[in-house]
Amino acid sequence: MHNDILDKLTDYPFDRLRELLFDIEPPANITPVYMQIGEPKHPAPEFIKNILVENMDDWGKYPPPNGTDNLRLAISDWLINRYKLPTSLIDPEQNIAVVSGTREALFMAALLAVPEKKMGFKPFVLMPNPFYQVYMGAAEMARSKVILLPAGPETGFQPDFSAIEPKILERTALAYINSPANPQGSTADKEFLVHAAKLAQKYDFILAIDECYSEIYTERAPPGGLSACKELANKCQNILVFHSLSKRSNAPGLRSGFVAGDSNLIKKFLRLRQYGGAQIPLPIMRASEALWKDEEHVKKSRDLYRKKFDSALEILNGDLGAKRPGGGFYLWLNVGDGATAAKKLWKHSGIRVLPGEFLAKEDANGSNPGKQFIRVALVHDLDTTRNAITQIHETLTK
Repeated sequence: MHNDILDKLTDYPFDRLRELLFDIEPPANITPVYMQIGEPKHPAPEFIKNILVENMDDWGKYPPPNGTDNLRLAISDWLINRYKLPTSLIDPEQNIAVVSGTREALFMAALLAVPEKKMGFKPFVLMPNPFYQVYMGAAEMARSKVILLPAGPETGFQPDFSAIEPKILERTALAYINSPANPQGSTADKEFLVHAAKLAQKYDFILAIDECYSEIYTERAPPGGLSACKELANKCQNILVFHSLSKRSNAPGLRSGFVAGDSNLIKKFLRLRQYGGAQIPLPIMRASEALWKDEEHVKKSRDLYRKKFDSALEILNGDLGAKRPGGGFYLWLNVGDGATAAKKLWKHSGIRVLPGEFLAKEDANGSNPGKQFIRVALVHDLDTTRNAITQIHETLTK
């Protein structure tokens, strides 16, 4: 006996990739390069090691459910400075929830948002297609009906909220937005965010804006959901934004992030987390506080990504639809058939990439918007990245 909704979930993308490449051996004379997973490999700031050691005694204490006062204050200061917010918009006591990484928080957003019925029917959860797989799992486990919004080149790789019919919005309980987007790297402008936020407030659904890649960009810092909130009469009502130290600070192992926005939703979210949320240990809270206060390590990391994109785009020279993304550290390359390309790269070059179709789902017409693409994570050092991109270009274009 088990929850049969689990049977409806597809295998996670990396499990599907292992199955795809299971019987393929890479060349024996080369060292494989793993570019399928978005795991930052730039060094984390040295100072967090000292902080963790200095706070060793705190491993023996239960941490406060919503972080320390100092951590929430550091987060609110960061938000206010990063997005030029009025101090009245973010209260560390009411508008911030400290979470153990944003994957858990994004999943729990559906448990927070989705009622048994809305307008007398099963509620809708909207998400872009392609999408971060946690959105789909969360929506399914919340027993909602998923509405996939095209997020391909025809819409600038972001969903077109102006095309959603009112009858859909009336039944919507939750909408996920990802900016910068994983996998495409597109960013939503402020007008887009304001429009989406107004719809969330008008039709009374929660807008969950995943901004975990917000600090990795090569040109302009992308706006965020709170940039939109300050323009609205109802401010943060129905709006939640999600941030993490994993990508920003090259610290995925810390499992440290936060949710910010609507104070009423934050209160309910914290109540939900009392039952099922993991708290961050106190030493990690101290390290997180220091990381949110420091921008120098973020700038250095951003510069490293910029150099890698410069090199990769020079090598690709416009082939495979290569473009500089608005944010994030992925190349989203059009290779005709992503699964075929992934097998070819592993077999001939020892390079592991992720087929785009594993990050998307077939639409109503039976078309998978990720099928033509591969996602390539530029997380390695510059020389490794340069050599790997050269191999990708040679293998797939000759």
